[in-house]
Order: sequence, then C-alpha cells, then structure tokens
Amino acid sequence: MRRLNLLALLVIVTLVLGACGQAAAPTAAPEATKAPEATKAPEATKAPPTDASVGGTEAGARAKGLTELADAYAGKYKGTKVTMTGPFTDEDAVKFNNSVKAFEGATGIDIQYEGSKEFEASIAVRVQAGDVPDVVDFPQPGLLGTFVKQGKVVPVSAAISAGWLKENYLQSWLDMATMTGADGKADMYGVWHRFSGKSQVWYPKKAWDAAGYKIPTTWDELLALTEQIAKDGDPAWCVGIESGAATGWPATDWTEEMMLRTTSLENYDKWVKGELKFASPEVKKAVETFANVWNNDKYVYGGKASIVTTFFGDAPTPMFENPPKCWLHKQGNFITSFFPKEAKAGVDYDFFYMPPVDAQYGKPYLVAGDIMAMFHDRPEVRAVMQFFSTGESVKGWLASAGALSMHNDSQLDWYGDPVERKIAETVKGATSVRFDASDLMPGEVGSGSEWKGFTDYFSGAKDLDTVLQTIDAAWPK
Repeated sequence: MRRLNLLALLVIVTLVLGACGQAAAPTAAPEATKAPEATKAPEATKAPPTDASVGGTEAGARAKGLTELADAYAGKYKGTKVTMTGPFTDEDAVKFNNSVKAFEGATGIDIQYEGSKEFEASIAVRVQAGDVPDVVDFPQPGLLGTFVKQGKVVPVSAAISAGWLKENYLQSWLDMATMTGADGKADMYGVWHRFSGKSQVWYPKKAWDAAGYKIPTTWDELLALTEQIAKDGDPAWCVGIESGAATGWPATDWTEEMMLRTTSLENYDKWVKGELKFASPEVKKAVETFANVWNNDKYVYGGKASIVTTFFGDAPTPMFENPPKCWLHKQGNFITSFFPKEAKAGVDYDFFYMPPVDAQYGKPYLVAGDIMAMFHDRPEVRAVMQFFSTGESVKGWLASAGALSMHNDSQLDWYGDPVERKIAETVKGATSVRFDASDLMPGEVGSGSEWKGFTDYFSGAKDLDTVLQTIDAAWPK
C-alpha cells in the first residue's frame, strides 16, 4: 500500500517472484481499473461557468477567490513553466498529461511533468540537493510529512483560501493534509488530487439476484448474510492474502477498515503515529472483529488454511463460477482488473459499501490517494495548485478511467467507468475518510512486521497477542 501506485512496484515484485498480477493495497494505489469493454464512456458534459466548473473558467475561479487561477485564465502567466514530478509513469503519465492539456491551452502555462518509477528514492535525493520541482505529487502523505518537518514545503494556506478548501473537500481530506512544520505549527501542506477506494465488498450480481440475497447495511446484517450463505451450502467469503514478498497486506486493509468502524478517528490517527499500540484493546478488538469470520472454515472458501496460500488476485475467481463457490470479496477498486475479462459490471458483478460495525462511528471510507505539494511559491505555481484543488483538474482522467475525484465540484457524469462512478457516489456519502494506515506507518511496520505478523496469525503459526506485540516491537525507536 505504499502510494496510490506502489501497487505498481508490488506488481513487479510479485511477477518476479512468480505470482501473477500486482499488489496494490499494501502500500500503494491500485492500477487503474478498466471500464468494461461493453460500456461506452459517456462524453464529458460541458458545464456552464458555475460552481460545477470552478476550475475551468476565469469567472468561476474569480468567484471562489482563486485569484491566481483566474489571472491564469486571463492570460497573465502565458509562457511560464511549472515543473512537476511524481509516481505517474507509462499509461498513468499519459492520462495525467491529457487531463491538464485544456488548462495549458487556456492559460499558456506549460506544466512539465516528469514521472519516476523510483519516486520515493529520487524525490528524497532531489529535495536534499535543492533540485526539487515546483510541484510534487505524493502517493504517501507520510513521505510528504517528512519534508514538511524539514521546512522544505510551502503551506497551501499561502496559495489557497481555507474557505474554498472547506467548500470543496470533506473535512477529513483537509485533516489528512494538515501537518506540523519545522516551526512546530500545524498547517495544510497539500491538496488532494485523485484517490482509490478500498471499502467495497464485491459480489456476483446475476447469481446473487437469483439467490434472493439482500445487500446488508449493518455489520450484524452482514454476519447474518454470511451465516445464511453457509446454511445454503457455500462459504460466503473469498479471501486470499498471498502476494509474494508482500504476503499479508490484504489483512492490513481489513484491520484498517475495522479500526474505522470500532473506534474513533482520534484513535485511528494515534495508531498511525504509533501512539496507540497494536497490542492495545482497541486494535485487538478491530482484528478480532473480522478474524472471527476468517477463522471460521465454513465462512471462507477453502477454509482458514487457504487464506495465506491464495494469491490475492485469484481470491475472487471462484465468485464467477456457475454456480459461485464464494459470494463476497472485500477489496479496492483495482481488483476488477483481476476479474474475468468477459465479466460485465452491473451484470455479472457489483459492489456494496462495507457496512458500519458501530453506528456511533458513522460511515467511514478507507482510501489511498495522491496529494499535490508546492515547493516553490510563484504566481503561476499558485495557479496550478489552485487548479488541482478543483474537480476540473481530474475531469479528463475520470472520463478515461483510472481515477476517482474527492472534489465536491466534480460531477458524476464525468466518469467514463460505471464502477468508478458508483464508488465516487458512495464516497460522497461517507461521514469521514482516512488514508491507508500501513502506507503512513514506518516501513519497518506498515510493509514489514505487520504483513508478516498477520501472515503468522492466519497461518496458525502464532497467536494474536504474540503477533500484535511483535508488530509493536518493530516500531522504530
């Protein structure tokens, strides 16, 4: 889970190790999901210069106090250049560049983007060498936080009004962009650009409807459904956490989902920082909440013993057999790239939101995503950052598939992929969002002891208390 696209790195790792596919959730953003071939992407609608098109016109930008963005559309920065780097490469780099073409054409600002497959290592070298571009796209806010503490990043408050940001983002996104600077003060140091959703439970729609199963809206209803499917003769859940060197990462996602559903956001944030231990009652409860399902042989396809040996990309495959051999699979939106090519969204499969466990914690959504940070403060750089704070900046990417927008001014009819459109709509109904915790934790934990620990636990090699204590012991002193 290390970036919205460390997934790509893990994909390479797993391929090298002989597993097919990619690993996204463990620390990165999943590969872009492809729209079903039978579905034609709707043409992007041209909205008038209203609130729904704030980032696309001088009038819209001016009305929201985005002064430099409005001036850019007025031609004041024509001929200037804004340099950028980030993890977008290959197809993603093409989609990003295409998504900013209209802005470049309208303003005359040349956004010079250079992607890197070794982003995490290269950006550290460039920052320390004083060779950092104007804007950097970070798939891990934790890495951005490192440079914020060093005083290398310009606060977003210098370029964008708090009023606009509160209007266009759910508060949780603003909270996740707020970090402590070198002066010891908290401020916002980036704007969120795109994200991937993780809180989806996939199911075989055609067979599901024929069986008469209903979408659960609470955890108790989900457990009742799990038991009903077992009584009908099938294990409900398709589960697999094997991923080569990254084996264990899907269990970290489930732990994060349950932390958001069984305790407070404050505790989740403390847990990410290491202030709330894995061995704490709160974290243990979160693990046990889903482990009670995973550890029940009648609930999991292949039984508990198959969990650590089933490649995560293969886990949902039995869901598409006729009849299905398992019926439920929780995973990020990238997983559809592992579904059978002939499977059609909305016909052969669909998803529902993983329901709350305790109503007092609302309807949280687990995400990964990209946050844009400003390293040099010039008018044209401010204009680009203001542009990234609007849905217009990702509109073209939404149409071509492979991105979700967290901007309130984005419109659902901009999406070319019906699955991504539905996820975006679902996330808009969330009461809070939180970033993948293992992506924020030190590597020794988030992509180290935690992966191994959960593998040991679900393989039966170690008990839960021992595993949680071992994970804590790996936290850097």
